[in-house]
Amino acid sequence: MSETSEGLSEPWARALDAYAVHLAAERDLSEHTVRAYVTDVSQLAEHVQRLGILDPADLHIRALRSYLANLQTRGKARTTLARRATSARIFTAWMVRTHRCAHDAGALLVSPKTQRELPPVLRLEEIRAVLDAATASLDDGSLLAARDVAILELLYATGIRVGELSGLDVDDVDFERNVVRVFGKGRKERMVPFGHPAAKALSSWMRHERREIARETSPPALFLGARGGRLDQRAVRRVVHERIAAVEGTPDMGPHGLRHTAATHLLEGGADLRSVQELLGHASMATTQIYTHISTERLRSAYKLAHPRA
Repeated sequence: MSETSEGLSEPWARALDAYAVHLAAERDLSEHTVRAYVTDVSQLAEHVQRLGILDPADLHIRALRSYLANLQTRGKARTTLARRATSARIFTAWMVRTHRCAHDAGALLVSPKTQRELPPVLRLEEIRAVLDAATASLDDGSLLAARDVAILELLYATGIRVGELSGLDVDDVDFERNVVRVFGKGRKERMVPFGHPAAKALSSWMRHERREIARETSPPALFLGARGGRLDQRAVRRVVHERIAAVEGTPDMGPHGLRHTAATHLLEGGADLRSVQELLGHASMATTQIYTHISTERLRSAYKLAHPRA
C-alpha cells in the first residue's frame, strides 16, 4: 500500500495502487506526474469516504460535485478546481475501462472555466542583459559559471522544459546540425534546433569545465552538479532564478519563464504558430496559441506608450 493510500478503505487503496501502476507503466508518465494524479484522487477518496462511499465503484456524480464544491468553499483557485475535475474524470474513465466500475461517474462532471493569466516574459533587452551578465561571470574562473551560461543559452534558444533539460545526456547534442534530442511528456522524442551562441556555450562547457567536474561514477548527463552527479530540476530552477535576479530590473522567473520568453520572441520574429508548437512539444495548438495573446498584449502596451492618440 502506498503512502497516498493510508487512511483509505481497502477498495480505495487497491484501486489507487493499481491506478498508479497504470499511469507509470502504461501511460509512461513521470514520477512527479503520477504522484500528482494519485494525490488528487486520494483527496477525492478522503472526501467521499466521509459521505459513506467506501468503494470507488459506488462513485456518483453528486459525490464528485460535492467534492468540487467543498474545494471551492475552502477558497481553492479555479485552476485547482479544473485540475481536480480533470483528475477525477481520468480516474473514473480508467475505472470503467478496466471493468472496476459499471458506470462513468465523471463523464458528466464539468470543469470550472479558468481565467488564463498571461505568463511573464523577458523583453529582448532584458534577456540580453541576463545572458551578458552570466557570460561576464566567466571571468571569475568558476567551473559552474560556464555550466550556468550553457543552461541559460540552451533554455532560451530552444524553449525546452526544465525536466527535458535536466534529462539531457551528452549524446543528445548534435553539433553538426545544431540540434538537441529531447524526450518530452510521455517520452515523446523531438529534435529542437539551437543557434550559434548556445552552440558556443555548450561546446565550451563540454570540452573544458564538464570534464574537470566529471568523475568516474558520473552519469552521461549533459549538465552536472558540483559533485559530478546529474543536475536535477530543482538545481536548474535555482540557477535560473539567481542569474535573472542578478540583473537589476528584470522580473523574477524560472526556466518556464524562459520557455515563455523563447516562444514569444519566436512569434514576434515571424515564426508560424505550427512551427512553435513543434519546437515546444505541445500536443495541442490551443496551448501554443496563448503566446499570440502575449504578443498582442505587448503590442498594445507599446501602442499606448508611443501613439499620441492612444
